[in-house]
Amino acid sequence: MAIYTKTGDKGETSLANGERVSKTDKRIEAYGTVDELNSWIGLLRAGLKSSVVSFQQSDEQLAWIQNKLFNLGAALSLAPGEWVDETDVQQVETWIDALQAEVPKQRAFILPAGSECMARCHVCRTICRRAERRMIALGCPDEVMKIMNRISDYLFVLARYIGYKNGETEEAWRKE
Repeated sequence: MAIYTKTGDKGETSLANGERVSKTDKRIEAYGTVDELNSWIGLLRAGLKSSVVSFQQSDEQLAWIQNKLFNLGAALSLAPGEWVDETDVQQVETWIDALQAEVPKQRAFILPAGSECMARCHVCRTICRRAERRMIALGCPDEVMKIMNRISDYLFVLARYIGYKNGETEEAWRKE
């Protein structure tokens, strides 16, 4: 079977329900941004695997998030089924709380900087926020909006955690 279908050659694509829409449709933009986030998380995971400090648990959590992002992409494509729920939101909150318990209290806004892994977390976080904005435009259900919001929070705290475990100093924003 060929990877190419040629059905999108004129700027249209199909949703899961068979409806044909423009590739510029806000629904396509939303799940395309979720897909972009998923790819960047894959790059983040690759960096974590080559990190000096072992982040096996974080890698497993990120793999879970990637699977949930595929679920969200399916939901955004109008595939039938329940793709995320409140227990998913609670799971991410549990991980955030555990990471935050290990890092020093945040006392200032933090620049998206640091090691390459920390910077990748921040890139993922900002793409997640963009996906969230695209999803707001669609009027997505509360659970979908909550999970995206928590994933971006998780990515921020993960950046702090990675820096802390690697002995890096966070760079605070200085209003000049």
